[in-house]
Amino acid sequence: MCLRQNKKNGLFITATDTGVGKTLIAGIIAKLLTQQGKSVGVFKPFATGCRSVRGKLISEDAEFLNWCIDNKLTQDIISPVRFRIPASPLACEKAENKKADLKKVFAAYKYICRNNDFVIVEGIGGVKVPITSNYDVLDYATVLKLPVVVVARAKLGTINHTLLTIEAIRQKGLSLAGIVINGYDDATKDYAEKTNAEIIRKLAKVRILAVVPFDKKINIAKKIISSKAFEVLRKVDWLKLK
Repeated sequence: MCLRQNKKNGLFITATDTGVGKTLIAGIIAKLLTQQGKSVGVFKPFATGCRSVRGKLISEDAEFLNWCIDNKLTQDIISPVRFRIPASPLACEKAENKKADLKKVFAAYKYICRNNDFVIVEGIGGVKVPITSNYDVLDYATVLKLPVVVVARAKLGTINHTLLTIEAIRQKGLSLAGIVINGYDDATKDYAEKTNAEIIRKLAKVRILAVVPFDKKINIAKKIISSKAFEVLRKVDWLKLK
């Protein structure tokens, strides 16, 4: 499948797994740039686990991303393909008897690009999550050709997941902008958690863009962002990543 997209300034935010915090990181980046006066568009092309409101599926992640840019866009533009079941789009396609409409995704992306100078695109799950039977998240990222930021866990096990993700991204010839380690416990006594970031940096020869501290108060649904996360991510020049 070949659907072309115009080259745009922006970032593709992915993660090593689901529930790692890429929506939080993507949203904070978008909010930081918006506060700097930049025209920022956000895009969550595929969303699952959506809730139904008056017969319409609503993505909580898309709501949060839209809030981060001052609610500029509609749900249908930010997240054109939405499913009710919390599973891969491919699995949802079969269970809910509707297909992931890629033409709708590409049309929405073009609209966002036309109306903004910079775009933050958030994937779903990890890079190999299947969208259709022959198209996955990495295939979509390859078409966009945006620099990729990987959000990774801080805890034990993240080295393996992160290195595999990095390898997959590089095999596709994409630009890996760097890694954000999310949920680091400043008071941890866990040796793995203390050393994971540096080991990933050395083994993969990759930039660790930020190590975001854990904050139990963070709540995407209630639009609660950690001030610690905000301050750490503010130090990165997101506009110049390549």
